[in-house]
Amino acid sequence: MPRWKKFLYALLAVGAAVALSCYVWSLIQKTDTCADGVERTGGECIGVSGTGYDFGTPEIREVSRAIAQENKKIDGRPHVTVALMLPLQSDKPALRRQMRSDLQGAYLGQRQANEGEGEPPKIRLVLANPGQAYKQQKKVVDILLRMADSPKDRLRAVTGFNLSLDETQEAVERLTKHKVPVLASRISGDEIANEDRTDGTGKARFPGLARLITTNHDAAQALANFNGERGRENRRTVLVYDKRSDGYNESLAKAFSGIEEKGPPGPAAMPFESPAIDDPGSTGNQFTQTANNICDSGADIIYFAGRTLHLRLLALKLAQVDCRNRHYTIISGSDAASLRQDMTEKDWQQLRGEDGKAKVTVQYAAPAHPDAWSTELADWKKQWHDHHDREPTKNDLPQYLTEPETALEILKKRIETTRGEGIELGATPNLEDSRTMLVYDGLITIGKALHQAQEGSAEAVPSREDVGGQWPLLQSRHRVRGTSGLICLTSSGNPYDKPIAVVQLDPGQKGLGRLKFVGLGWPTGQAQPKNCVIPSRVP
Repeated sequence: MPRWKKFLYALLAVGAAVALSCYVWSLIQKTDTCADGVERTGGECIGVSGTGYDFGTPEIREVSRAIAQENKKIDGRPHVTVALMLPLQSDKPALRRQMRSDLQGAYLGQRQANEGEGEPPKIRLVLANPGQAYKQQKKVVDILLRMADSPKDRLRAVTGFNLSLDETQEAVERLTKHKVPVLASRISGDEIANEDRTDGTGKARFPGLARLITTNHDAAQALANFNGERGRENRRTVLVYDKRSDGYNESLAKAFSGIEEKGPPGPAAMPFESPAIDDPGSTGNQFTQTANNICDSGADIIYFAGRTLHLRLLALKLAQVDCRNRHYTIISGSDAASLRQDMTEKDWQQLRGEDGKAKVTVQYAAPAHPDAWSTELADWKKQWHDHHDREPTKNDLPQYLTEPETALEILKKRIETTRGEGIELGATPNLEDSRTMLVYDGLITIGKALHQAQEGSAEAVPSREDVGGQWPLLQSRHRVRGTSGLICLTSSGNPYDKPIAVVQLDPGQKGLGRLKFVGLGWPTGQAQPKNCVIPSRVP
């Protein structure tokens, strides 16, 4: 064979080998697509979708489709996009049910914002899954930033956010840095909040961030105010806290430690260390020692700075320790709202003991509770009648109770309307865990900001900066009447004196325990002022 032919064949062989290698490599690297806009990464479906995709979670399938149906309804009409950013996959049934509650609130809030105000622009809602514990949030934020710049998508706000983690903080920081407004519905960690200032100095760490619930600091103060002297008697209280790096745990421990107490010194704080939010690890063994030490200390009020999974284990360990028939009250933060879903009948039996008397009750600062307004209003009217010889007029009734009660009735009617239309949401919304109420409030708050920022023709949708600039204006006359309470945002986007619903998990005398609304706690020690006019405060 001539030399030139040998050389040609060699080149062809090399070329074929390279081509084959590239083809094989492309197959290996080929993206595994879960759905349009959603990729399988690390075993999870990460991305953004507004077309009814359920991210492999059957519990949210029907409500995801309902959201997609609402999106189709407004297609072709002036609208903007709002993203709900939450972990949307889990192998734990209780967490999947929580996801459903969140999405139910989002859908109902989308409907209310689109129909209740009746003004442009409408809200197209998309679901953004950042993975478990927000571990893959960077990929999702990349997508959201592209959507914010897209003339087609016009992303104008991101809401959701239910865990105070470093990854959550990174996502919020990056979004707000690029002027994407963020309305956090359920995070309570102090580190994901702007500092309130009244002198106009300083730069916001998260420009364009607003929150719906109080920080852990304010919630702890509200709990202490609610419990009065009992919760401030040093010798009776002890702090149990998780040392694992977690924004929620850390800020809650700091908040509980900052409560001003009286009397002789009580027992020193008792730490433990969990491996993860949803992993018990050896905490059960650690709590055996903790429970014995608490028994010997004489304390009967435990401030717990940790996650729900570990709270349950501590409560059960305290119930198992024979401690001279002492009754314990565990006081914790908003994460405890999920505790009841994890309790079994056997657990409740342990908490009440063989004689049927409660050994342990858990009291926590819930962001909301459906019984709050009617219960508090009934108590208010009773006190009124004790001091007056006439019925209260509408002007006499406190706005901070009547307006949220009306908002809750609107939500309940929206639920009934949805059912009457034959729209399935996977299950009847359970308002007791506050998730549906909070996410619903988030969507109607965004809706109000959008409508107030709208200028010019219906097609001229507001900019990101215009929407974010509305947060500090949502107060006084423009307060948002939320189901979780009046939402009056400070100049830094924090809810002013937003009440907490003090809720108690009571084992009862038999069967499953009950979730009982106990009362309202106020961070400032008193209810919000009339018309929610925010007073000046020392920075």
